[in-house]
Amino acid sequence: MPRPVFLLGPTASGKHEAAVELARRLGGELISVDSMKVYRGMDVGTAKPTGEMRRAAPHHLIDICDPSEAYNAGRFVADARRAQADVESRGRRAVFVGGTALYYKAYMYGLFEGPPADEELRRELVAMGAPRLHEELSRVDPAAAERLHPNDLKRLVRAVEVYRKTGRPISAAQTQFDRPKLDAVVLCVRVERDALRRRIEERTRRMLAAGLVEEVRALLARPWGREGRQAVGYREVVAHLEGRLPIEEAQREIARNTWTLARRQMQWFRSFREVRWIDGLDVDRMEAECAS
Repeated sequence: MPRPVFLLGPTASGKHEAAVELARRLGGELISVDSMKVYRGMDVGTAKPTGEMRRAAPHHLIDICDPSEAYNAGRFVADARRAQADVESRGRRAVFVGGTALYYKAYMYGLFEGPPADEELRRELVAMGAPRLHEELSRVDPAAAERLHPNDLKRLVRAVEVYRKTGRPISAAQTQFDRPKLDAVVLCVRVERDALRRRIEERTRRMLAAGLVEEVRALLARPWGREGRQAVGYREVVAHLEGRLPIEEAQREIARNTWTLARRQMQWFRSFREVRWIDGLDVDRMEAECAS
């Protein structure tokens, strides 16, 4: 089989539209690398592919679990392996597309098998807050602290948890994952900074016009896990519906937080040496790279 393809890129870059066309040209099927598109009912705020896009190319790992469930990198790796095997068993080419860099890293480099989650300790660490956790991590594991964003509460909690449970820095335990374990073509969309900001602002407006507030109201009426509630676009609308944020300010917050997310994604992608950069949405260039 030809090598699988990964098309990565920051949120709102237009990579999914390009991936649909690329999959059509390559005789491929799409496997989503997105931590939020897995949830049923979270459609508008995650910019799920339209019905037309799904008809143009088969999609996998979208709408596979309820919003009350917890989904993580371990589940993604298992699901993605099955999806890739299924696609290739039918003589099709696997085209992965998304922006969740942690899921990409877990699939390509391997999954860190640390100590099991300690819920009591995690509650204690969450209560400390991201700034104090980052300060502690800087003392016990400077390498991990340098790599993690000071506001990345979820990963800061895990890094400090690993150190407290094992006495070993998580950065040392992860050195085995220093090169890809899968032979693949890895492409990443690069969009000019101001153009990406404009795309983010326009997409935010479209999401609100398409019914994001109504979508969140419906999600709040049923069991909804922390992962979805805290996602960019959703947490700001939750604050609005709880009377803590006017809708105009919620829109500005979504755009600001989406821009922060996009910059963080690009920092991750730049750390992967195997990435081949594609300026804009040049599908011809993408196709040529897949043939090399």
